[in-house]
Amino acid sequence: MERIDHLEHLDKHLVDELAQVARETIREELREQTRKQRRTAMLYAASGALALYAGAAVALAVGLALGIGLPDWAAALTTAAILGVLAHVLRGAARPHPRPAHHGGADVTAQPGPAVPPAGAATGAPYPPMPRTAPDVGVPMPGEAPRTGDIDPGTPHRRA
Repeated sequence: MERIDHLEHLDKHLVDELAQVARETIREELREQTRKQRRTAMLYAASGALALYAGAAVALAVGLALGIGLPDWAAALTTAAILGVLAHVLRGAARPHPRPAHHGGADVTAQPGPAVPPAGAATGAPYPPMPRTAPDVGVPMPGEAPRTGDIDPGTPHRRA
């Protein structure tokens, strides 16, 4: 009995030591990774600050070049307008707006029909096939012209 208790104590001690070594190893790896990421972040920040100063120097050069032929206030105003237009263009490039698919004389309001799997597609498609008619028998799907057999002459109707 004493021997079994002694082995259990050794097992617990071994498990605790292994857990401690694993924690220290992981902690050291994380320190190394964060050290690299900190260095990269500092380099990006320095790069951004230098780019900002470079842009300011270019704006100053443009203003001084315009100042040769214009009054100083007009050169500054023109430089500000140029920078404003560039900022607007860059913002638009960052968030492109969706463009209509049809150009020219095509009807832009027409909606395409439901997606149909290609002919000969393997069974087990990710969606069930779409029926040609609405669940009410004899009622055409929206956008589909009524068939001559579906029209009841006794019901009143209006022309579109």
